Amino acid sequence: MCVGSLCKLETRYPEAAFIVAGDFNKGNQKQGATHANFRDAYKALCPPFGKSDHDSILLLAAYRQKPKQETPVLRSTAVISYDYMTSLKHVEYGSEEYWALKSQVHRRSAERLRNLCCANRGTFIKVGQHLGALDYLLPEEYTSTLKVLHSRAPQSSMEEIQQVIREELGKELSDLFISFDVKPQGAASLAQVHKAVLHDGRTVAVKVQHPKVQTQSSKDIVVMEVLLNMVHWLFPDFAFMWLVEEAKKNMPVELDFLNEGRNAEKVAVMLAHFPWLKVPKIHWDLSTRRILTMDFAEGGQVNDRDYMRRHSINVNEISQNLGKMYSEMIFVHGFVHCDPHPGNVLVRRCPNTKKTEIVLLDHGLYQILLPDFRLSYCRLWQSLIKGDLNGIERYSRRLGAGDLYPLFACVLTARSWTSVNAGIGNTPVTHSEDVEIRSNAALYLPQISDLLNRVPRQMLLLLKTNDLLRGIETTLQTRAASSSFINMSRCCTRALAR
Repeated sequence: MCVGSLCKLETRYPEAAFIVAGDFNKGNQKQGATHANFRDAYKALCPPFGKSDHDSILLLAAYRQKPKQETPVLRSTAVISYDYMTSLKHVEYGSEEYWALKSQVHRRSAERLRNLCCANRGTFIKVGQHLGALDYLLPEEYTSTLKVLHSRAPQSSMEEIQQVIREELGKELSDLFISFDVKPQGAASLAQVHKAVLHDGRTVAVKVQHPKVQTQSSKDIVVMEVLLNMVHWLFPDFAFMWLVEEAKKNMPVELDFLNEGRNAEKVAVMLAHFPWLKVPKIHWDLSTRRILTMDFAEGGQVNDRDYMRRHSINVNEISQNLGKMYSEMIFVHGFVHCDPHPGNVLVRRCPNTKKTEIVLLDHGLYQILLPDFRLSYCRLWQSLIKGDLNGIERYSRRLGAGDLYPLFACVLTARSWTSVNAGIGNTPVTHSEDVEIRSNAALYLPQISDLLNRVPRQMLLLLKTNDLLRGIETTLQTRAASSSFINMSRCCTRALAR
């Protein structure tokens, strides 16, 4: 429907499409001036088109005039925008039909976005994964569809992997390893991991960066910035430019695997008092900015209940220890592992002691919390646990939420305002409450978007981390337990007493 309709519009009004495209591509104009040109170009359009049709022509013309490699990205943006603008045009807002249609548009758009991320790889998959982790902030149709990007990242060929190893380590595989598995253990947006055996018999995991990620990432971010600006202009409620800002800041850090190795060593020392936590040892002689070699760790993913049942691992113990680990990182140390998706957190029984262990992987992205922010965040969580409404308002405002502090409290806890009033440590999560919160994410998207642009940038990765951890708890069916709040409260008390 969308592409065909767009093509018909373009054929019928080629002059208007040309005017809009020409204005869009004038050199280095400021965004405001470009938008003014768009509006002037609309005046060239004749009836019967309404505003949404003008926008559709604008988008189609824009992607038609862009460089060839950007065309699929712009085409997808055009089709998604057109779908939203036309599908709901003649339906009464708030009616059952409206919400049913909107859910269908969300689902179609999420699938297009997922396919776009898979086709463009690298930075696009990373941003798609970030969106997929925002369970209680974005409509469920988006988060459930984009979650698959954690397991569907494309792989580099063995020839490409060998070439990166030659360039970085200056040797052939046979000079470095007795064996090197051709099939990767896992592939992610920026790299893939292969199991290998060193000449001294030790088994290692070799993380190798995809060959074109370094050169392509900066271009991808520029394309995303243009698109998000364009979408925000068409849909003012969609103010997600913070995604691009975070990608600009974090991508160079994540692409430096030496930094990841340093983070791994830092957190291993920082949390050494947890005997059940294991961080694989880094092999620095076989590591560079694009290759990271570490001890190989066996285990099942932290959300794999079947694996835990087969190995007699207590899911409640795992959930409690995960909560202890993250409470310590956030409230006590202010040094937070920000990508705890299930593939990065393994569980196992130690073959020697038979005790349960958690293995923490992928240390490329950590958030450092400044002292004032961390202490305000501690006090806010203490207020949320106890139901101290004055404290909730005071510390939410300190963290930038302003008058949106009730929404901020609900977003942060993924609880209803009724539960927040009662104290989230006093009221267990129910299924109906969880459904209510997920449904409200779609209803309050403009306000949530406004909130995410208000709060300090430190908060954005914490929200992603919170949602990933909640997703694990939901899968393990341990989210209703109160023990996590006890551990959290203890860590807050320790942090404030220091």
